[in-house]
Formats: sequence, C-alpha cells, structure tokens
Amino acid sequence: MTRKAKDLIVILGDQLSDNLSSLAAAPDGDVLMAELADEASYVRHHKQKIALVFSAMRHFAEHLRDQGRHVTYLAYGDNPQVVSFSDAVAHQLAAGDYQRIFVTAPGEYRLAADFADWSARFDMPVHILSDTRFIATHEEFDNWANGKKQLRMEFFYREMRRKTGLLMDGANGKEPLGGQWNYDADNRKKLPKDHVLPMRKRAAPTAITQDVLALVAQHFDNHFGTLEGFGWPVTAAEANAHFEDFLDNCLPNFGDYQDAMKSGETFLYHALVASSLNLGLLDALDICRRAEARYHEGHAPLNAVEGFIRQIIGWREYIRGIYWLKMPDYAHENFFAHKRALPAFYYDGNTDMACLREAVIASRDHAYAHHIQRLMITGNFALLAGLAPEDVNRWYLEVYADAYEWVQLPNTHGMALFADGGVVASKPYVASGAYINRMSDYCSGCQYKVKQPTGDEACPFNYLYWDFMTRHRDTLGGNPRMGMVYRTYDKMDDAKKSAIAESAEKFLGALK
Repeated sequence: MTRKAKDLIVILGDQLSDNLSSLAAAPDGDVLMAELADEASYVRHHKQKIALVFSAMRHFAEHLRDQGRHVTYLAYGDNPQVVSFSDAVAHQLAAGDYQRIFVTAPGEYRLAADFADWSARFDMPVHILSDTRFIATHEEFDNWANGKKQLRMEFFYREMRRKTGLLMDGANGKEPLGGQWNYDADNRKKLPKDHVLPMRKRAAPTAITQDVLALVAQHFDNHFGTLEGFGWPVTAAEANAHFEDFLDNCLPNFGDYQDAMKSGETFLYHALVASSLNLGLLDALDICRRAEARYHEGHAPLNAVEGFIRQIIGWREYIRGIYWLKMPDYAHENFFAHKRALPAFYYDGNTDMACLREAVIASRDHAYAHHIQRLMITGNFALLAGLAPEDVNRWYLEVYADAYEWVQLPNTHGMALFADGGVVASKPYVASGAYINRMSDYCSGCQYKVKQPTGDEACPFNYLYWDFMTRHRDTLGGNPRMGMVYRTYDKMDDAKKSAIAESAEKFLGALK
C-alpha cells in the first residue's frame, strides 16, 4: 500500500506556541525543528540566549510529542551539513514523502526573504501563514500608518486599546479608564535609599537545560556572557509561574519605579517577560488581561498596570509594525553619519563610568538590562559618542536574551540612536549625567563627578551631551523640541563652550 504524502510543518526557535498558525493549519502534519549554526552564530549571541532558545525548543518538541505529534528534531552538531532552515527542510524532504510545507511567517526580514524561494527550490506548495500571536496584523499597521506625516506610538497604542478593550471605560467602551491614556509621567521615581526589593523567581535548570548548557559551553565559548546562574523560563508553565510571581510581588510597584536604576540590582520590579514573549512561551493579550485583572481586584494601581500594558500592546506592537513597514533599507540608515567604532568596554565592562559598567556587567551576567539602562545608559552614550549604528545594533542583538531583529533594530536604531532621523522618536533621547544621577545611585560610586561640567574629573556624559548638540545643530536646531536646549547653550560664555569642546575632544580621542 502506498503511503500518502504528508504535510511538513517547520517551526522556528521563536515560535514555541500551541496556538501557532502552522500547527493549526496542518493538524496531521509532521513537525520539523532544528538547532542551526546560522541562527546561533549570524551574530555572536549571548551564551544564555543560545541556551535559552535551544532548551526551550527541546522542551517544546517534547510537549508536541506528548500531544501525539510526529516531531523530527535536529540537534546542534548532529548534521554538520545542516546549517540553515533551507538545509534542514531539504534534509527532511529527502528522508520522507511530503506534499506541502507549512510555516508561520518569520519575525525577521532575512528569513522571510529566504523562505520566499522555498516553493521554487523544493518544487512544492509552501504556505507561509500570518503570525496570529500578535495583536495587529501587518495590514492593520500599514493602513494606520498610511498617509501620516509622522508615526507616533502613543496614537497607535490608543488604537490597540480600543481594539482589545484593555483598560477602557465609558458607555461605548471607547474612553480610557481613569480619564487619560498614558500615566508615564507618574512612573519616574527613584528608589528610596533603603528600599528593599523583592526576590525574583528563577527557574532551576532541568536535565534538558543542563545538557544544553554543556553544549553551549563547548561550542560557543567565544561568545559574550556567562552561563553561570542561568534561570530563564524554558517552558510555558515556567514562564507563566514567573509571570504570576511578577503580578503578586512586583506589579504594584512597577509603575512608580520602572525607570529607576540601582547598583548591583538588575531586575528590580520589571516583569522579565520579553524573552518568554518573544519565544512564544507567553501570549501577549493573555498577560495584559491578567495584569488588568489585578487593577480591578484592587491589587495594583492604574499607573502600574497601564505602564505594563503600554509596553506590550503599545510599544512592542508598534516596533514590530515599524520594522516591517521600513525594512530592508531601514537597517542601513545613519542620520548623523556616525562612524566611531564600538569601545571595548561594551564587552568587558572595563570603564571608570559606573553606570556603563553596571549595564555591561548586568548584560554579561544575565543577558538582560532593563529599558532605561538600554536607552539612557548604553544607548545614550553610543549616540553622544557618535558610535557607528551598525556596530551598536549588532551589540544589542548579541547581548540580550530577548533580542530578535524585529524588536531590537527599531528600538536601537530609532529610539536609542535616532539613526532613522525621527521615524520612531520625535527627538534624540540624550541626557547628561544629571538624569542618570536623578534616576539611580550610580554616580555616588563613580570615579567621575556628576556635578562637574568639564575637565578630566567631570562626568563624560555632561560635556558629551553639549558637544553632541553643537556638532549636530544644523540637523537638530529646527526641531521644536530642541529649542530650549540650544537657547541654554547660546547663553553660555565662550570659555565654557571651549571647555566643553576640549573635554569632549580629549575623551573621544582616547576612546578605544
């Protein structure tokens, strides 16, 4: 009897969800998953990132087998000739009789371009299905963006609130709960000096994870970061348990202190859900509804819940929309023509600037730093110092467990570096040492003096801020949000202006 040809479902490493569109479209199909050299090494991903993805993939493969699915799993190194998704599909087609290929659309442009050729390459129908795990489709975002002179997250976020009904009020359900859409102004408090932070839940490595950690230590020893203390969730059950811990112990204070930074403290009150969300272990709408429920139960204040939900259905969805709207040219934009090489301390943390040292060490030890460290410490310095966007983008993609190009690139390129000239942000997000001092305790333990404007002992952020402004006055001077900055500079005497320029030149000249 002739065996009937089957469907083949290709599942990527960040598609570890039961509600994946490809699984739903081919309920009897064989599943193919593969740990690939191309994916692990197209940049030198953090050791913990590789371990997280490989372990989560292996756990998900076992989960699918428990559901009765037939899964072919190609572990790293088992088939040295299989280094890409195309290689893996070719390998599987040679081993079985298949009639169609199903795959949920990848999150990254480089993979979408590769998959587009599969039908011709493999001479069979290839169904590339929409990723229904996101709230806004590409078409919805494109329609919203069409015709707008400026794209701003705040207005897109309001559309997502209306679509989901999250934190909505009024007879018609179209008004924001509490009378305003955004409570960000309430979420900028510094941690009190003796404030006690909650202990954070971390996952004990399973036997599968321990095997993966050994593999990563053997094959990726030249990648950034350490494997010690690995504790990221690798299953949906672990991810949900960690999220419940956040809801119970962190959400009530998340709003007030979400922008705060503290020496020796990496996680503070942050949700730590990005790595699980981006892998597919958590569902975005589900966790937002669970956070909303805590407000209605009286467990968490509105500013905390709104701030959390805005990051998920507002910022995350908006950034994804920008990525697909603007790629592939977006990745190559360099508005300020910055070209200085990335300093070595971005990898070894060997700098006298305490804030940068803290952020790099956190990234090294945990494959994580929260959004203010990324934007206003490492990103702020990169922009002020004129670092090449290509180098900075690669670094952010390398060092964080939650980094995938669709979410990393617009955040770094647009928000942190303003390399897109204002597509994502309405102005460059730059600040002097005063901001860092206001939001952290870093400056008290720093060799540099945050209140000194220029000279060898001054905080480099102080004179780099003004030097950046003067270097780029031709491009930024007409920005209405920058007018006050330039008026302040114009009131400085010539001696102070010269000291700024001399301090910046000396510091940047020694930067390696």
